Amino acid sequence: MPESTQLHAVCLAAVVLAKDVALHIEPCLATLDFADLKVVVTDPANDDETTQRARSAGAMILRRSFDNFAGQRNAALEAVEADWIYFVDADERVTPEQAAEVRRVIAERPEVGWWTPRHNFIAGQRVRYGGFYPDYQLRLLKRGHARYDPARPVHEVVLLDGPAGHLQNVMIHYNYDNWAQFHAKQRRYARFESQALRARGVKPWPHKFIRQPLREFWRRYVTLQGYKDGWLGLKLAVLLGFYYGFMPHWGLLRREG
Repeated sequence: MPESTQLHAVCLAAVVLAKDVALHIEPCLATLDFADLKVVVTDPANDDETTQRARSAGAMILRRSFDNFAGQRNAALEAVEADWIYFVDADERVTPEQAAEVRRVIAERPEVGWWTPRHNFIAGQRVRYGGFYPDYQLRLLKRGHARYDPARPVHEVVLLDGPAGHLQNVMIHYNYDNWAQFHAKQRRYARFESQALRARGVKPWPHKFIRQPLREFWRRYVTLQGYKDGWLGLKLAVLLGFYYGFMPHWGLLRREG
């Protein structure tokens, strides 16, 4: 099939956002054969073998210059003519049990969106607490009833027109292959969050450099019981307190300076 910005109507399309994920794209696409169409959204600046491997695996390619995650997903919602779209990241794997459940709910249920639970693995270790399970993500969307909030370019928020349900079967998420990848991605997320805060007119008040990191640490480690994951839970609570709580506001300060 030729590459296109307008894709033919199908019942269910699995859409993967992908950039420089050559090692992940084929294993991911191999779990998506339950969909009627597999679409990979790539940045034209993609410089590894992601696009070539995706095409060889039977996926259609939708090229769009990356601005942010919400923008990429909204572009797919507009371009991919399907009744339902299931957004899957390249580092995620849909289990056979979840695949069967997805086909069943879109055929039988009235909901227009479905939350999927995930098992998360960081540097080879499954994280069970601290917000990493069930870690519901609103990914299965009925086209025409969903839109991503452009004010949330990272950790996207779906604006859903209608009721949502929760899938029972999990998807597997290999968040980070190693800690260097973890730090690189968190720095990128922090930059996106700084941009979103700046667009909303948020100021880098001094108290936020203390309050926000402590709030995120407490949420992860105590409220969400990250302490039950031992040393890994403590490490993640500290790091995410820094990246979610401190870095976005630090980015505002640096820009204003």
